[in-house]
Amino acid sequence: MMNIKLALILALASLAVILTAQNIATIEIEFLFWRASMPVALLIFFTLMFGFVFGWFLHSYLIYRKAKRELVYLR
Repeated sequence: MMNIKLALILALASLAVILTAQNIATIEIEFLFWRASMPVALLIFFTLMFGFVFGWFLHSYLIYRKAKRELVYLR
């Protein structure tokens, strides 16, 4: 099972690298009063990293909440 997860992660990471490498054009981003100009590859990278970190913290929080709930039931 662990080999399947590792293969899936490597495949998705490879696709992300290919997608990022093919999008090197510069774009301008506007958000409220903020404006930035950056390559699409950098935007994709930051978006993927944000999603990874957010998912990691959410997973950790859910595990913590489940362990806390089980501890309450044991008392």
